[in-house]
Amino acid sequence: MKTMIPTWVDGTLTPVEKLEAHEKGLRHKAVSVFLICDGKVLIQQRAADKYHTPNLWANTCCTHPHWDEDPRDCAIRRLDEELGIKGVEPIWVENLEYRADVGGGLIEHEVVDLFVIHCETKPNLDLNPEEVQAVDWLDCAALETKIAAQPEHFTPWLQIYMAKHSKSVFGPA
Repeated sequence: MKTMIPTWVDGTLTPVEKLEAHEKGLRHKAVSVFLICDGKVLIQQRAADKYHTPNLWANTCCTHPHWDEDPRDCAIRRLDEELGIKGVEPIWVENLEYRADVGGGLIEHEVVDLFVIHCETKPNLDLNPEEVQAVDWLDCAALETKIAAQPEHFTPWLQIYMAKHSKSVFGPA
């Protein structure tokens, strides 16, 4: 079954198949979540079989809403589907836009609803191996240091978020 995502075509929001949106670099809706506990963010290493950016480290969860799906509902759904995280309350932080080459002739041109979740205790995780192969918890400084040392190990969007939007995620330094 093809996944249809909200995409702007000739200025009109239209359902377009996800792969087609990436092949053509079409501007489309997306959702990104950063889950933070004790000052550390949960990052995930994308599964080896993902059709783009396999094996790279990304934020807690990043995805595309289904056609007519509320972004917050999408964040909750994908946290469960990818990481087995349930019972959290994503807080909308901002809307941002970026365009990035993700390799293999694919382009992410995303209009992102960015959410942050602050937890007092780390949630139980049940990783979906089709989506996620590993996770790690890092504070902002450690994540920035790792990205600077080995940017090729991180998704383009996580690099963009940390370079331009880390205060939205972690708060002022």
